Formats: sequence, structure tokens, C-alpha cells
Amino acid sequence: MLKKRLLLLVMIFTFSAILIGFVLKVSGNEKPKVVVVLKDLDTQYWEIVKGGAEKGFRDFNIDGKIVAPSYQSEEETQEELLPKILKENPDLLIISPIGSTVIPMLKEFVKKDIPVLLLDTNDPWEGKTAYIGTDNLNLGRKAGALLASELQPGDEVAIIAGDISVSPIKERVAGAKASLEGAGIKIATEKLKLPNEPLPVKKEMREILQTNPNVKGVFATTDIMAVSALEAIKEQGYHMPVIGADGIIEMIELIKEGTLTGTVAQNPYDMGYIGVETALKVLNGKKVEKNIDSGVDIITEDNAAQKLEFLEKLLR
Repeated sequence: MLKKRLLLLVMIFTFSAILIGFVLKVSGNEKPKVVVVLKDLDTQYWEIVKGGAEKGFRDFNIDGKIVAPSYQSEEETQEELLPKILKENPDLLIISPIGSTVIPMLKEFVKKDIPVLLLDTNDPWEGKTAYIGTDNLNLGRKAGALLASELQPGDEVAIIAGDISVSPIKERVAGAKASLEGAGIKIATEKLKLPNEPLPVKKEMREILQTNPNVKGVFATTDIMAVSALEAIKEQGYHMPVIGADGIIEMIELIKEGTLTGTVAQNPYDMGYIGVETALKVLNGKKVEKNIDSGVDIITEDNAAQKLEFLEKLLR
């Protein structure tokens, strides 16, 4: 009789524990843990990505954390951050890899059954669950088409780009060239492998104007480069369309005030949000696409004010 009572108590306790666990999960008290590793948090673009991811954490009830190396501390790299994150044993990792050197460490996450999503920057590594980001070839095509629409067949343009060994940069340049050349626009010069910093870009832009005085437009692979090129153009007394890529506030302000007529932009906010949304789908066992396009915006005077208001509110 005593044994039966003990057995009954054990069964009741076990059932109660299972029921409590189920209730906690349903009520959202047991949140999935997701860590997002960005390239940095010192520039506006990544602050916008961060804002989208944080909104995703709130909307999807996720225990999320966002980290990134600091440019102010050269000792801290993604490779050094990842082992620390691995010890935390998150349910899923989202990372925007700075280079392929992080892939061996990402393999350690997969070995522990922690899915890895790549954000913003893709890599051919087969172990990733999915890539969420811009279709950069499409972005380049749209940028080239927009620039061509402001010029005439036979006009000359300059291309200013970062390291084209990096896939997104290479694809943006290829897409822009395809649209420009298809519209009869001549590529007068290409300045490649430039750092994404104002001073070197302004220096190159001044040299372009001196050696290629017939240039009537510029495509730059980032907005930082585009804004810097535009400053050099204005300093030299020229006026011409400049197209960038990232949709940062400075670029949108130039469109709103009428200095530029338009530009193309990635959707960094949507990219961060969709990354977290995809993470939840993966953790719930749902199948997701291997490549998820976060889209490209065309920003003109018609929508610049609305876009600017949204970003300024986000970054306050």
C-alpha cells in the first residue's frame, strides 16, 4: 500500500513538472536565447541593423543580445568574441562575418547543434542555416539604372569602390556597370580597394575630376564613400549625381534638401528584424530559405522625409 502511494506521488510530481514546464514555455517565461554578432556598433549603418534586431527581440519574445568588436579596441575581434559566446551556449547565433577567418569558429557552434545565420555578408560555407541580406547584384543594377536615368547616352561616370574581392562589393560594381553600359553610359575610371573612410575617398575624387574632367556622375559602393565624393565634387565647383548604397541619414538629408535627386539603399533595419524573425522560425523547427533577400529601397524627394523621420527616431 505504501509503495502504491509513493508511486502515485512520483507520477503526480512528474506530471506536474512536465505541466509546469509546458506552461512556462507557452506563457513565454522561457525565452529562446539568440546572440547577434555585428561588424561594429560605431557606425550608423550597424546602429540601424541593431535597432531592427532589438525590435525583433521584443516582438518575438526572444532573450537576445547584440555584440560587436569595437574599432576603438584593436585587441577585440570577432574571432575573440565567438569562443566567449560559445561558452554561453545560446540557442542560435546570428553573425555578420568580417571575413572567412571566423568560419572555423562557426563550425564549433554547429558541432554543438547551435544553428548559425549569416547577416548582411554571405559566405559559401555550407554549414550556415541561412543568409539574410541584400541581393547586392540587384542593388548595383538599380543603382546603375538610377544614375543612368539622370544622364545621357555617351556621358562618362566614375566608380568608387571598396575591396572587390569581398563578394557584396564585387556584386554591386558588376550590377552597376551592367546597367550603366546597357544605357550607353561610359565608365571613365574605376577606383577600387578604397577604405570606407572620408579622407582617402575625397582625395581620389579630386584626382578623378582633374584627370577625367568629363565625368558627369559617380557610383560609390557605400554611402560613406558617396557623401565623401560629393563633398569633394562640391569643393571643386562641380554638380553631378552621386549614388550610394546604404541609406544612412546623411545621404537621405541630401535628397530631402534637393542636393541629390535620389539614391538606392539597403534595408538595414529590416535586415536585423528579418534575421531575428528567421531565427525564431529555425528554433521552432520550420524550414527557411537558404537565401533571404531583405530588399532594396529607392529613395527620392517623395519619400526622403518619411524615411528620415523614421531613422532619426530610431537613433535617438
